[in-house]
Amino acid sequence: MHDLIALDRTALQESLRILRIARDTDWERPSPCAGWTLRDLVAHMAAQHHGFAAAARGSGADRTYWIAPDLGRDPFKVYDESVRHVLAAFAEEGVLERGFTLPEVGGAFPGRTAVGFHLLDYVVHSWDVATTLGIDIGVGLDLPRPVVDAALDVARRVPKDPEHRGPGAAFAPPLPTGEGASPLEEMLALLGRSPGHHTGQGRL
Repeated sequence: MHDLIALDRTALQESLRILRIARDTDWERPSPCAGWTLRDLVAHMAAQHHGFAAAARGSGADRTYWIAPDLGRDPFKVYDESVRHVLAAFAEEGVLERGFTLPEVGGAFPGRTAVGFHLLDYVVHSWDVATTLGIDIGVGLDLPRPVVDAALDVARRVPKDPEHRGPGAAFAPPLPTGEGASPLEEMLALLGRSPGHHTGQGRL
């Protein structure tokens, strides 16, 4: 069961690696998430790390942990600190057996399910950041197959009804996948993202 923690850590490390490429002029670029710049996206990512860390320690119902931080003059530093925070929380003994309260998702979940949600977030957000920075996804994004496969398994279980999809929702409506789509492409399509659709998508 600890493999899930390791897979999540790998996705987070890749989000850091990709984000290190960002220059000062990149932070106001539009991201694939509707209405968000790279700065907005990374603030959201940092907030999610703090929120999930709080949830792992029994305080997820406190919405103050989920507020996006001010990234200030050094957005990468703020994000890096948030990654360290959630990695420390997830490394604690028995985290996958705990209950996580995730107010933005809608309730309490077993630890293993909650960490799966977080893993999916950071596979997708690594793609979001890479896409924002114009990185060739097939070459520049390094997500090992076990990480993508685990995220795809979670994505296949995300509800597809209109209540959970569309403008203002975490997810855009699913897109069709072409024949021979890779696991990453299938996962993105299930969440309404596509390498051919770079803006106006959901806010996972």
